[in-house]
Amino acid sequence: MLYHSPMTTPVFGLRREIDRLFEDAFGREAGRSTWAPVADVREDAKSLTFEFELPGLSPEQVEITADNGVLTVRGQKEEHRVEGEGRHHIAERTFGSFTRSFQLPQGVDEDRIEASFAHGVLTVTVPKSALPQPRKIAIRGGEVNGAGNGQAQVQSGSQERGRNESRGRAEKETAR
Repeated sequence: MLYHSPMTTPVFGLRREIDRLFEDAFGREAGRSTWAPVADVREDAKSLTFEFELPGLSPEQVEITADNGVLTVRGQKEEHRVEGEGRHHIAERTFGSFTRSFQLPQGVDEDRIEASFAHGVLTVTVPKSALPQPRKIAIRGGEVNGAGNGQAQVQSGSQERGRNESRGRAEKETAR
């Protein structure tokens, strides 16, 4: 099943245009803006794979961290506009800092996360770890009911009552 995020709907395009309108009207914070690169996340039997589209960035401009079960990718894309060579009719490329964070599920090995960067796509692979299997635990104990081997033996109450009753009968017969 393929899930589409709200960022792929036409409404997101409208929101991006409205954000750009406000940025143009009121200015950007110290010439910076915030954007979020699109991401694909897929899972197979061995790992989770995150792919981020980061055109125009180099690996040195991106930082990846995994801390307490959260994978975070952050970076900075600098704006490079050439002034004095005409005017811009359309400016749709995004610039500025970005951060994307994802909660990792249990059963992944954060110590073996790997990343590669090729053709503007960052690929982060999070391998799954072997899930702990339940194990049977042996009970050791002292001497119980004459068992000298250290293994606990359990007798039901009806067996114990039967023994006590037969002992009581034997004692009465010897007393007669």
